[in-house]
Amino acid sequence: MPAKYIFHNFDIKEEKIWLQYNGTEIYFAEELVKAGVSHQDIVIGFHSPFMRQFTEYALNNE
Repeated sequence: MPAKYIFHNFDIKEEKIWLQYNGTEIYFAEELVKAGVSHQDIVIGFHSPFMRQFTEYALNNE
């Protein structure tokens, strides 16, 4: 049975943290940066590759 409530989803691919889904009001990318993770090690996976170019985070176009 699939999970009914998913609040956030992260993956680690090719040494980068991919934020795949965020159903909360917490901006996890900024929380990771505050914890010492580089912007270039974070991919906002729920943005299209085109939209990622306008953020300060990694592109990692697949």
